[in-house]
Amino acid sequence: MDKSRELLLRVWQEACRHIEIAESAGTIAPMLVSDMPLGQLVIRRVDPRRSCLETAAVGLPEQGERISAVPTPCSAAQLRRIGTWCADGTLRHRQRGAPLDAELQLAVPFQTDAEVLAGPLAGPDGSRGILVFVAAGESRFDARHQALARVLLDPFAAALANDHQLCEMASLREAAEAENRSLLLRLGRQSLGDTIVGTGTGLATVIERVDLVARSDAPVLIFGETGTGKELIARTIHMRSPRAEGPVLRVNCGAIPTELIDSELFGHERGAFTGAVESRKGWFERADGGTLFLDEIGELPPAAQVRLLRILQDGWLERVGGQQPIHVDVRIVAATHCDLADMVGRGEFRADLWYRIAVFPIVLPPLRERLEDVAELARHFAERAARRFGLPVVLPSEADIRLLASYSWPGNIRELASVMDRAAILGNGVSLDVGKALGVGAAAPASPRAAASGCSAAATAVGASLDDVIRAHIEATLAATAGRVEGPHGAAVRLGVNPNTLRARMRKLGVNWRRFRGPSPS
Repeated sequence: MDKSRELLLRVWQEACRHIEIAESAGTIAPMLVSDMPLGQLVIRRVDPRRSCLETAAVGLPEQGERISAVPTPCSAAQLRRIGTWCADGTLRHRQRGAPLDAELQLAVPFQTDAEVLAGPLAGPDGSRGILVFVAAGESRFDARHQALARVLLDPFAAALANDHQLCEMASLREAAEAENRSLLLRLGRQSLGDTIVGTGTGLATVIERVDLVARSDAPVLIFGETGTGKELIARTIHMRSPRAEGPVLRVNCGAIPTELIDSELFGHERGAFTGAVESRKGWFERADGGTLFLDEIGELPPAAQVRLLRILQDGWLERVGGQQPIHVDVRIVAATHCDLADMVGRGEFRADLWYRIAVFPIVLPPLRERLEDVAELARHFAERAARRFGLPVVLPSEADIRLLASYSWPGNIRELASVMDRAAILGNGVSLDVGKALGVGAAAPASPRAAASGCSAAATAVGASLDDVIRAHIEATLAATAGRVEGPHGAAVRLGVNPNTLRARMRKLGVNWRRFRGPSPS
């Protein structure tokens, strides 16, 4: 192997050995001194987002001019010229004492009379830059030096591409961390992990059952009133299971329109129906390897219950419009506030599906049956409210705790969280106005049912439009059904209309069923 090939091999090894281009330049530049009169080696990176050229690396920094780290701004026309230069790959040579052309003026980040060689670096990932060789003292670059500079462009382009990907990854990581911080601030949390309050008191029995079943793949059915934290327990089962590294997805079975249930749960193929412009994975495929939390499973229509039963039996499904069976490995955790056994007796829920999902039932007690946890829950939600709203942390007093413990909590933990949020806002960081938040000594805050009834009464006043009257009546019914549209206890049944007709009317009138369900408990 001749000397030039040996040098090129060593350069490639160093270029691929280091992730950061500054390290590559620092080790490669001294290797070149014996083969060319090199005084400075500079790598300039093109940054189109900031419209500039910046110095990415310097070799032999102790020699020659001190190189400024200040980026060189570029106009749109200058960036286009540099792009053209990178595309054609031409090596440019400035003789000693001659003026620099337009591109070299941008490429060389300092004033010098020395000879300059510069060539473009274009990576396969779209990264672009310029490699600059500055001669030592009054030395000159001959044809042999120029030939060496040309073959060095490829390894330095690879090193720049590696560095570009590293910078992109760092940028994405910083963006993700910023998004996480923003999310935590909005949620009033310090970490993304779920906090369970009362594991040693009111929820001790529940947590014991969670620990018993978490390590297996047995289906779990969680019973509990609205607002008791069924989703939190489902996620805890997932996090304590061997599937913790896999996805955990929640589906509200009562919120999916009947005509879309198959597509949402099992996916569809392109062209399966009008509007299916591309194939789409359903919730089961997306939860493959993890846990699927089927909330309000009692709301599933009979046809969907049959197809769900098959997946529970053998793990196979078919997308809507598909002919190829797909196998999924999904652990099912279901939840309901309904009496499924009674629904089975009335023929509203399949008995065979009931036997499949009720392998290991867990019953969540309502808050009124675990009053010993009210104090700890109130402090937890007070701290969370302070973080969410940017207020000083104020904890509830003993009088506040007694007041909270005397309340019946029909909305359970979800209602307690809302009361503490309201108390923090009313106290404005100075105190917690728990009494006013609960309605003690003032007009009690209207429940969704009462508020909607008030809207209905106001809408039927003389002068109200027909749309106002219909809107108020629908809202009152949604409040009475906790936002449920379908099912035997849904608003559609109460109003005597088809669920699809009701949804169409709700969209027209701007009625949002979600606001009658309230925020999820933490």
